[in-house]
Amino acid sequence: MRAPLLLWAAATWLAVSAVAHPGRGGGGGEQPLSRIAVERAVLAVDDAAHVKASPLLLGLKGENSEWVDVEFFHPNPSSDDWIGVFSPANFSAAICEPENKRQYPPVLCTAPIKYQFANFKNDDYNKTGKGYLKLQLINQREDFSFALFSGGLLKPKLIAVSNKVAFANPKAPVYPRLAQGKSWNEMTVTWTSGYDITEAVPFVEWGEKGGRRFLAPAGTLTFDRNSMCGAPARTVGWRHPGYIHTSYLKDLWPDSPYTYRLGHRLMNGTRVWSKSYSFKASPYPGQDSLQRVIIFGDMGKAEADGSNEFNNFQPGSLNTTHQIISDIENIDMVVHIGDICYANGYLSQWDQFTAQIEPIASTVPYMIGSGNHERDWPGTGSFYGNLDSGGECGVPAQTVFYTPAENRAKFWYATDYGMFRFCIAHTEEDWRPGTEQYKFIEQCLSSVDRQKQPWLIFLAHRVLGYSSCAYYESEGTFEEPMGREALQELWQKYKVDLAFYGHVHSYERTCPVYQSQCVVDASDHYSGPFQATTHVVVGGAGATLSEFTASKIQWSHFTDFDHGFVKLTAFNHSSLLFEYKKSRDGNVYDHFTISRDYRDILACSVDNCPRTTLAS
Repeated sequence: MRAPLLLWAAATWLAVSAVAHPGRGGGGGEQPLSRIAVERAVLAVDDAAHVKASPLLLGLKGENSEWVDVEFFHPNPSSDDWIGVFSPANFSAAICEPENKRQYPPVLCTAPIKYQFANFKNDDYNKTGKGYLKLQLINQREDFSFALFSGGLLKPKLIAVSNKVAFANPKAPVYPRLAQGKSWNEMTVTWTSGYDITEAVPFVEWGEKGGRRFLAPAGTLTFDRNSMCGAPARTVGWRHPGYIHTSYLKDLWPDSPYTYRLGHRLMNGTRVWSKSYSFKASPYPGQDSLQRVIIFGDMGKAEADGSNEFNNFQPGSLNTTHQIISDIENIDMVVHIGDICYANGYLSQWDQFTAQIEPIASTVPYMIGSGNHERDWPGTGSFYGNLDSGGECGVPAQTVFYTPAENRAKFWYATDYGMFRFCIAHTEEDWRPGTEQYKFIEQCLSSVDRQKQPWLIFLAHRVLGYSSCAYYESEGTFEEPMGREALQELWQKYKVDLAFYGHVHSYERTCPVYQSQCVVDASDHYSGPFQATTHVVVGGAGATLSEFTASKIQWSHFTDFDHGFVKLTAFNHSSLLFEYKKSRDGNVYDHFTISRDYRDILACSVDNCPRTTLAS
């Protein structure tokens, strides 16, 4: 009876991992690793086959990423043979726990961290059985091995396993992520290592560039398999996340350059160091200076070696990352509004994502919001009861990244940067009037001093405002159901300049719109008193693109079926530049400016005029 039970279990994995809503943030295709029916794997070792990987030792000069040459041979090759990269290397020795008493433990109980078909760039493989791949590995705290499988992804047969490959220091501190702290002059540094607090004490050495050095202690978090809410996160997708450390660098001088490096003091007194990094401290709230912020959603991760094909994620995600890195000297902060890496329950992918964004996140604050692929899981308190998080139910996102939220599990928070106030909502929890989140949104919008911070920005993952995505049209809403009905009066009352959303994988800009009507026509330049909020969908940073409706929508001004991101540039208190850039070339394809004095913010328009009196 073992085979039928394994087939049933594997079918369950595929069903859980592949649940998606085509063409929007819930979709984009299944997680690539979910295509592998790990629990169907059988041993079919062929002594004539082999897999060899080199070099054996990586990171000898402190590198956290290296390319590995993988050479292999199969005497009976086929077009569905594939190479899986496993970590830890002894994956086939793991003891698999059955999900229930009637299920036999499977042969394999862990998914690879990446895979590639054996005939990828090996045109003669089907004839000769000989192949070669060049694969990129990152330091993920454990050693690696490479396994050759036949039988395709749905009926994998383990043919041969390579020698082990490892980094010189697999526990090294890696992939720092900066984030704004709870006060304007605080920067947080979060990183990952293999050191538990019983092995080493984490800290950050930091200071002004060329100045005195300080040591700041770090707190340490992690989570275990039992923190996951379901499969695959607590089964074949589980991999220990390592230890997540966060240090708080306080009392920073505005706009000053700082350098830092990550450290661990071992119990014998030895210190382990990362390389040195640098950042610029945030400006004082209200400071009149050049301030530039990148905004996007739904980027996901991708592999530079072409493995783990995820539909068209590679060109979008890698191109977006590349464009931001190439312009990093002209960027002050990044806001990624949900659907971070699409791990979907395969925990190894969080390391892959933090490695991909390291040149960005180690240099400027990388602020995140939560999306359906981070949070949603039935019976766990998420507003939506779908399976999009793959059983993660928000735990990796709120642990791997720091946010200045009062409760990191709830994921809504405000953050100020100079002349900007950002109010970041969490659409995977209820936002309607009477809820805790609604009270937060109103407090965030109402408490800003617009004389000091004239640019008020609302951000959320799902489209709580306006979208002409074909999926929303099919629902008859052109928004997330119950979205703007609950919030549009707040946006209008508190004169929100811009509202940004992800979830829909494309770009769209509306006119200044209120109650589904353009209060003024869309333009490349707005001046004078606030009229209404401009809504922007910018969820095309990497995931599979979303189709627009063919209908003509009055409030929809500009749409682009392509990957891209937005850059906001505040020149001063009166002038803001908005630019939409394509990820493929970094060029500007849509833009507008806002010119507005403080008296224009005080002026009233539709539904936001305060009461007055005839008394003098």
